[in-house]
Amino acid sequence: MEYVRFGKTGVQVSELCLGTMTFGNEADEATSRAIMDLALERGFNFFDAAHNYNKGETERIVGRWMGTKRRQIILTSKVFFPGGGGMNDQGLSRRNIVFSVEESLRRLQTDYLDILYLHHWDEAAALEQSLSAVDMLARQGKILYCAVSNFAAWQVMKTIGLAEQKDFPPIVAMQPMYSLVKRQAEVELLPLAEHEGLAVCPYNVIGAGLLTGKYLEGKQGRLTETEMYRQRYANPAYNEIAERFVHYAREKGVSPAALAAAWVMAHPAVTSTILGARNLDQFQDTLKCLDLRLNPEQRAEITRLSIDPPLATDREPMAAMKTRGW
Repeated sequence: MEYVRFGKTGVQVSELCLGTMTFGNEADEATSRAIMDLALERGFNFFDAAHNYNKGETERIVGRWMGTKRRQIILTSKVFFPGGGGMNDQGLSRRNIVFSVEESLRRLQTDYLDILYLHHWDEAAALEQSLSAVDMLARQGKILYCAVSNFAAWQVMKTIGLAEQKDFPPIVAMQPMYSLVKRQAEVELLPLAEHEGLAVCPYNVIGAGLLTGKYLEGKQGRLTETEMYRQRYANPAYNEIAERFVHYAREKGVSPAALAAAWVMAHPAVTSTILGARNLDQFQDTLKCLDLRLNPEQRAEITRLSIDPPLATDREPMAAMKTRGW
């Protein structure tokens, strides 16, 4: 395991981050604890949670496991999606941010979060009010850093700009969806992160299991069990990419899941790649990515199995214009 700087914070995190969304659902508490034990043993110091995962049970499991290990771990949670039964228990209102963080701290049995992610853009909440709640929690020592997840590039920049203008805690990281089948982040988000010095922690790096090849074999998983994931990966082109990729990985004699994660890790803008699992076997298989260090040529070869996303504008990149001449 290697350790990398988390944006401009000065904090060092493991190049892999443990995603906990399965804890308390697909993974029972005993399995979740075994996964966390193995992660810690393998050098993970970065754990990713959210207040809404499995109605709070995920955070309770992590909190019961963590105990005296708390100071070893860079711990995140998130706020936006419904976490309770009330009509105001969602979104980025000042009220929901404050209440959700307080509830997360109780469940996690800690008095602070290292990183709070705003989990989604909220059209209904004034951004200044959202960031003022973050500022208050930071002043109270309940959160140390603020980050964003699932924001468009313009939303990230708007948030960065307002935080700077109002002297609120800076935005230090983003958490985008990113994999060989979902490459939209390459168009604007990853260049933005490199330019602004943001840490990048991608999720869904094996495409909800699509890039492992298990669905090609008729096995079960999120794409067969959850409507959200069925819709997210409904594009037939994704299956075609997965078939090419799985064939490539097997020809190379490597785990498709590990190679899919290694491909994400090899992007120069990526800081720490989030890995989750339902069981120890899945986790150990994907962890083989640590043995696969792709150079730029190898990564480019795999990238060609996919489909390049459209450019952010209709104009070709400046490098292409310089190559062909004005």
